[in-house]
Amino acid sequence: MYGRKGYQLLKDFASGEKGQLKPFNSKLFDETIEECDQNDHLLQSLIRKIQQEGLDVQNNRNADHYGALIHHLSLMRNKRCLMAYVYNRAEIVRDLAWRVGLELLDLPSEIQEKLTSLEKEYFKNHSVALKSYMGKVGIELNVDMVPPKDPYIKVRILDDIDEGIVLSDKTTNFARHSMHFLKRTDAEPYIARVSLFVIPSLELE
Repeated sequence: MYGRKGYQLLKDFASGEKGQLKPFNSKLFDETIEECDQNDHLLQSLIRKIQQEGLDVQNNRNADHYGALIHHLSLMRNKRCLMAYVYNRAEIVRDLAWRVGLELLDLPSEIQEKLTSLEKEYFKNHSVALKSYMGKVGIELNVDMVPPKDPYIKVRILDDIDEGIVLSDKTTNFARHSMHFLKRTDAEPYIARVSLFVIPSLELE
């Protein structure tokens, strides 16, 4: 009551590592909505009581008025907490499209398991919009987030890769711990996955 559940929901989100998703806390999310319903029910009951007593809801300043005000403020606080929780998770989902890849299957299984069905749909829609825009301007905006000094980079394979990596000019397999000099555009997606500590593949030397 009084906005406590919403506070706990945001506290749960903030307890995770910055930029990383925790599993969606559906239990606490639903409890926050339930608390909103309780506040709304008590708010409407107090308003009806004031009206039945023939008093003006806007100008009356008795105990019922302040009780209604408390429930209204608690309701609004929980609503803001719910929206903040969803919005901040959506920001991370959008960031995944830029850092990891534009296909849902590009996301490591550990991350996919933390997404709700609506968040997966949001990721797909955001990726489609990005692909459409990049196709129109003819630039892959999600490759170099920082302007590179050199179009080629030296990389080292951290682990065996089951399937061949398709490069812009050839397809090849890389042995573990081997060193290669590759186009940044070819290596960037694999480096990004390593930064998520999920798919060991390439690392800047």
